[in-house]
Amino acid sequence: MKCQVLASGSKGNSYILHSQTGSLLLEAGIHWKQILQGLNYNLSNVVGCLITHEHLDHSKAINEVLTSGIDVYTSKGTAEALNVKHYRLNTVKSKDQFQIGDFLVLAFDTEHDAEEPLGYLIQYVPTKEKLLFLTDSFYSRYKFKGLKYICIECNYIKETLDKNIEEGHISMEMKPRLLQSHFSLENVKKFLQANDLSQCQEIILLHLSSINANAEQMIREIKELTGIIPKIAHKGLVVELNKYPY
Repeated sequence: MKCQVLASGSKGNSYILHSQTGSLLLEAGIHWKQILQGLNYNLSNVVGCLITHEHLDHSKAINEVLTSGIDVYTSKGTAEALNVKHYRLNTVKSKDQFQIGDFLVLAFDTEHDAEEPLGYLIQYVPTKEKLLFLTDSFYSRYKFKGLKYICIECNYIKETLDKNIEEGHISMEMKPRLLQSHFSLENVKKFLQANDLSQCQEIILLHLSSINANAEQMIREIKELTGIIPKIAHKGLVVELNKYPY
């Protein structure tokens, strides 16, 4: 498999999980034309699209995805918040398990200022590889076993956020929302410590803040903690997800 980043950040989020038997869209928070370009204008092997919540940087192109013949999976709260109705729209709940092509997906609830936000544990059935997709949440109440790949938001560093507030770059009123809706480096590290990483081969950091993040520090601290050098999601990044990479 491979993970292709079309966009990651507050201006838009969209990713493609490619496999030999189909491709799965993760988020549709950019213009549909950009998604089409990422797919090389070929929709024939796209088996579906997962959307985590209704904020437009994750759902902007949902209507175009649906009308292009792609099934979308998201929560009822997200669908209602977006006022989207379509016969290809599939609503799921936390703890629901469902199959999209050769991808077995388990939805779970996350902690964000949205109606019914979800994260997804994705297993590619032919190889049993598990990928965790967790974004826009300030912590996770769940632990996961057997993860090969982790795609997780690492939005800000608390020290950097506090400094930006002190220097007037960010208003104090923004702080509570950031603390209660987005993953900090500190909480990402706690999450990684709480989970079994014995099989983990790749960590991809998503949705970094443009002013409250420091990619070099995030890479360094997560490498020191886990022994894995994480990759920073940015437009154009393609990460090969190989079960036996060595």
